[in-house]
Amino acid sequence: MQTLQSLDYTVLLVYFVIVSIYGYWIYNKKKNLAADSGDFFLAKGTLTWWAIGASLISSNISAEQMTGMSGSGFKLGLAISSYEWMAALTLIIVAVFFMPVYLKNKIYTMPQFLHERYNSKVAMIMAVFWLLLYIVVNLLSILYLGAIAVSGITGWSFMLCVFILAIASVFIALGGMEVVGYT
Repeated sequence: MQTLQSLDYTVLLVYFVIVSIYGYWIYNKKKNLAADSGDFFLAKGTLTWWAIGASLISSNISAEQMTGMSGSGFKLGLAISSYEWMAALTLIIVAVFFMPVYLKNKIYTMPQFLHERYNSKVAMIMAVFWLLLYIVVNLLSILYLGAIAVSGITGWSFMLCVFILAIASVFIALGGMEVVGYT
C-alpha cells in the first residue's frame, strides 16, 4: 500500500491554510466596507465566467460524490452516473430558461423570488426550512464523509480531520461567494 509523502501532507496543509486565509481576508475586507447581501452572495458581480462555471461544477462535487457515488458505482455499476448527467441537464435547462427571467427581474435568490411573488412570510419559511435542512443533512454529511476520506488518505485521526474541515468551512463561509468562486 502506498502512503503519502511529506510533500503530499505539505500540499494539503498549504491548501487549507491558503483557502482559510483567503476567506478570512475577504471577510475582513467586506467587514470594513459597506457590504450588503449582494456582496456576499454575488461577489459584487466581480467573478469571471470561468470562475462562476468552475464554482458551479465544483460546488456540485463534494465528499458526498467522492465517497458516496464511488461506493454506489462499485455496488450498482455505471448506472449511478445518470445522477450526475441529470444534474448537468437540469443546470442547462435552468441556465437557458429560468436564469434570463431571474436576471431580467433582478432576482438572485429563491427567498427573494418567493418574497416578490407571494410575501415575506413565505420567503422566511422557505429560507429557514432550507437552511436547517442544508445544515443538518447536507453540511454534516459532507463534513463526516470528507473527514472519512481525508482520514483514510492521510492516516490522521477522524476528529482532527473533522476539526480541520470545519475550520476551513467557516472561513470559506465568512468570505462568501467570492471565496467559493476562486477556490
